[in-house]
Parts: sequence; C-alpha cells; structure tokens
Amino acid sequence: MRLTGPDIIGPPADERAATRVIERALELGVDFIDTADSYGPGVSERLLGATAAPERALVASKAGLLRTRDGEWLPHGDPEYIHNQALASRDRLGVETIDLYQLHRPDPDTPFEDSVHAFAELKDAGLIEQVGLSNVSVGQLERAREIVEIATVQNRYNLAYREDERVLEACESYGIGFMPWYPLASGEFGAAHDALEEIAAQREATAYQVALAWLLEHSPVSRAPRGERRGRRDRADRRRVRSARGRRVRRPP
Repeated sequence: MRLTGPDIIGPPADERAATRVIERALELGVDFIDTADSYGPGVSERLLGATAAPERALVASKAGLLRTRDGEWLPHGDPEYIHNQALASRDRLGVETIDLYQLHRPDPDTPFEDSVHAFAELKDAGLIEQVGLSNVSVGQLERAREIVEIATVQNRYNLAYREDERVLEACESYGIGFMPWYPLASGEFGAAHDALEEIAAQREATAYQVALAWLLEHSPVSRAPRGERRGRRDRADRRRVRSARGRRVRRPP
C-alpha cells in the first residue's frame, strides 16, 4: 500500500483516505504489511501507527536508506544510524517491539557485517522480533546468517525480472521467507504478456492477478506484497487470484 505522496516523498494528498485503505485492508484479512522508515520519510510508519495495523497485522519495516528532496535513495548502513532509526520506527508505529526489521540496502561505505550486527543487537535488546534483509546477494545472505537468524529477504523479483533466482533458491534451501518487491512490474511483463492475457481471459481475471498468482505458486517461500493506492480491492479480487493459481503461466523463453 502506498501511503505517501508522489515519489514516496511527503504525506498523501488525503491522509484520511490513506488510513481508510489500511482499515479496509485489515477488514479484508490482510495480516502482513511491509513499510520502511524512508517511505515519506516516516509518513508510512506514522499512518500505520495511527490505525490498528500494529495490533492486527505483522508490520515489517526497514532501515538503511536516506531520502533527499529530489527523491534519491541513498544507502546508509552506519550502525549508530540503524539503532537510531529503530527507535524512531518504534515510536511512529507505537510498538515496544517491531515485528520484522529489515536492512533496506547494503551500504558500500559501511562494512556489511557491521550493519547486520546492528540488527542483531536490536534483536538481542528486544527492540525487534525478527531480522530481514533487502536487495542482497546470495553471498551477503550467507554472511548475514553467520551473525543472526534471517527471517526474510526482499529483493526485486517478478514474472519478467528474475535476476535474483539464485537468492530465491537460497531462501528455499534455508526456509527463509522471500518477499518480491515490484511484484507486478507496473504491467511491463515482456515476453510473458501474451500468455498472461490469455490465461487472464480464461480465468475471468486480470493480467495483474495472474502474475500475482504465479508468484505465489512459483515458490513455497514466496510472499508477494502488492502496491495499492486506493481501497478498491475486495474479496472478489482475492477469489480471482485463487482461480488464476489453478493454471501456471507459461515461462517466457
């Protein structure tokens, strides 16, 4: 759910509408919400904290990226910064312990192990329940696992973009949850487009629903968060996704 302004900077034009999206998602049974301290920055966490989301769903957040007014995403994995951002995230979400806190992106200017150790320390202190990673390689996942138990990995992955297939396979091997970001590729499915449209027509679904169903079927550890700006998804949508999962999408060449 995108709860911020354009380019994920600043508040949304209608904060009440944004909170209604959260409330509707909870009504429909959504039990997992992914956000980050850099979304806004701070806006998404603040809006989630103003609802029942932290009590009724597992809320995952992330730290390790700075934002600029120009919309840039700057890696910043300094351990002291990570510790500070966890306290800020906790306050905005209104929780004592963050359910899942993820390193948003490795920082080339900070030793990767130092960043991961910061998350391990937060877990030991009871400030976070579980540790996750985002935008990492297999090698980085292996190194992180030597420091702390890793619950999830969130990398870019969808039907048309599978450069991190080896990371997904490593997650399967270790029983680590894999959360694809950009799961619907803004509708740009490349060589799979025609197959998606064909299956969608047969299933009375949309290409987006079929692509989401493919992600959920492709791996037993995959969990695909969707971006949704308006509260227009309903139970019928979820039934269509389940229906689409009855037939696999042909792999593009």
